[in-house]
Amino acid sequence: MDWFLKALKKYSTFSGRAQRAEYWYFVLFYLLIILCASVVDGVTGLYQADIGAGLFGSLAFWGLLIPSISVGVRRLHDTGRSGWWMLLWVVPLVGTIAWLVFTLQDSTPGANEYGPNPKETPI
Repeated sequence: MDWFLKALKKYSTFSGRAQRAEYWYFVLFYLLIILCASVVDGVTGLYQADIGAGLFGSLAFWGLLIPSISVGVRRLHDTGRSGWWMLLWVVPLVGTIAWLVFTLQDSTPGANEYGPNPKETPI
């Protein structure tokens, strides 16, 4: 939970680096929040099948959109890649697989053009 809150505190910071743990814990809690919001939408009858979304699910998605993009960009920076690699999501299947490989890779050792390695920086 601390990693998720750490990512939320830097919700609009697109510079710097994010460790694997920060990124994947953010993804985990993001998915849990979306799932819970969708369940609440279904139980309360706020889910609209014609648009495929509900009130709480939509609020959670739009509320966490900028933080999810920023933590993704920082994760790419940690592997030594530009944030523009986020556009891989546009390419079906191949883009998703490449994105998964990039986010699972370890940090580049030492400092890179995006800042010092967060693993080596004392908190």
